[in-house]
Amino acid sequence: MDGSQSEGDGFGAPGRLAGPAEGITPQELALAARNHGLPLEALRYDVTPPGLHYVLVHYDIPATDPEGWRLTVGGRVLRTLDLDLDGLRARPAVTRRVTLECAGNGRARLTPRPISQPWLVEAVGTADWTGVPLAALLAEAGTAEDAVEAVFTGADHGVERGVEQDYRRSLPLAVAADPARDVLVAYAMNGAPLPPQHGSPLRLVVPGWYGMAHVKWLRDITVTATPYTGFQQSVAYRIRGATEEDEPGEPVTLIAPRALMIPPGFPDFMSRVRVVRPGPVRLAGRAWSGHGPVTRVEVGEVGEVGATGEAGEVGDGGAEDGSSAVAWTDAVLDHDPAHPWAWSSWHTTWQATPGRHHLAVRATDAAGHVQPLAAPWNRGGFANNLVQRVEVHCTPDASAA
Repeated sequence: MDGSQSEGDGFGAPGRLAGPAEGITPQELALAARNHGLPLEALRYDVTPPGLHYVLVHYDIPATDPEGWRLTVGGRVLRTLDLDLDGLRARPAVTRRVTLECAGNGRARLTPRPISQPWLVEAVGTADWTGVPLAALLAEAGTAEDAVEAVFTGADHGVERGVEQDYRRSLPLAVAADPARDVLVAYAMNGAPLPPQHGSPLRLVVPGWYGMAHVKWLRDITVTATPYTGFQQSVAYRIRGATEEDEPGEPVTLIAPRALMIPPGFPDFMSRVRVVRPGPVRLAGRAWSGHGPVTRVEVGEVGEVGATGEAGEVGDGGAEDGSSAVAWTDAVLDHDPAHPWAWSSWHTTWQATPGRHHLAVRATDAAGHVQPLAAPWNRGGFANNLVQRVEVHCTPDASAA
């Protein structure tokens, strides 16, 4: 079901923006309790343990039975496929290491804040996904000459802005059927069956695309002769500006470049502000982009003030784009060509001096995209890859904490 209007009290409200002084709403808090991000210290792992990988579930985690699960491939195909898990596992399998990021990552850092899942920067994770190449399944089914898209339906069902629906998204056939794109119908994560929250027993994995494309609890693939116009495609996940709420906008697709830092030192419990001691401090993290490999990671410091001083936001002062506010230096970037769809590691050394510091990190990809110093605002809060800022307090001497 997709597109029916549900009448009732308390749901169906359109998306809105938070008021100037409005804090996190109870509904946002409930979403944040259900969906969790990656603890940034877990960036140390090349492959994220499943329990630390970010999770976003639109509706409920459905009750699924792997023993009776079936995947159908139909629509504008020459041969309809109806497969159980044993049938899928009998086909040649591949494993791909893929970094997934939620399209709403960074939403809560926007002003005004779009009301939805209040991500900061932690909605990311990297896993080894094993399954059957989607291109092989589509080749086996054979696509009609007029086929243009493949539509993917999950078992999760709910209501969003008054529309009752199964979660459903599509991909252009040029992406879905291209072996070089490495799109997978996956049944394993890090060498084990998919956990319930990650789509058990089947999910789609679309390397380079934001997480909304990676349909979980996958049960049907329908090849169509016309573009899919369901809710998650034409209403949600569109980049819309500030003027017209009903403008069509541009679709959210490839992941924008981002670099994240493993928080150095140790944290204050409530604020998560980091504490280090004077001297050389190793800084490290991960960087990725859906537009191509990351080719450069830079680390900078935004002001350097005493314990009671204030430092400006990234982008304050200097040139119009704020670039002169940060003295950037190149980090060492380690890109593993064996895993082109996964994040790359980076590291550098920072000389910490007593006082309060604000560190920043940014990535540049092979297509020339650079993380911005000003947040790219849109009504849905999508693809906000504003540079990360980490507040660090350096103690007066090496022996004091």
